[in-house]
Amino acid sequence: MRRSKGLNMDLIKIRSIANYQFGKNVGEKLFPKESVIIKSKSTGKIKYIYYNNKLLATLRAKNGLLALTLDGAERILKVKTLHCKVKIKKEAAKYVAEGRNVFAKHVMEADEELRPQDEVIVVDEENNLIAVGKAVLSGEEMKAFKHGVAVKVRRGKIN
Repeated sequence: MRRSKGLNMDLIKIRSIANYQFGKNVGEKLFPKESVIIKSKSTGKIKYIYYNNKLLATLRAKNGLLALTLDGAERILKVKTLHCKVKIKKEAAKYVAEGRNVFAKHVMEADEELRPQDEVIVVDEENNLIAVGKAVLSGEEMKAFKHGVAVKVRRGKIN
């Protein structure tokens, strides 16, 4: 794998993807100038983005979008206009933090613009990071439905 460092076209590219995917100005917050970008040796495409030796995100070859890690989610949670946040009830937070999926009946808030397959950050009632995963329902459906999986959790805070 090849490394690239500093403000270059790769950094501009991943920041643009983050802004598109998560909201305006998220890219700079998520990926500081000192971020280390790891590329595939065989294809030369961006695979992983690190900062301070912590993996922040993986760039998915399948759809060209970012898959966040807990460290990456933690970095962008303070951004005011974050479109990828799903707030859940306190009673479900413990189970979701263990890696269990989020059910629609536990969703308190979700951005109306969320679509199925979008990358999401799951937080509790106090906006503490609980998990990261993929939306199964739209934001509107998450709030309206009382049954079914709303978010397929990839990584919980304590698993």
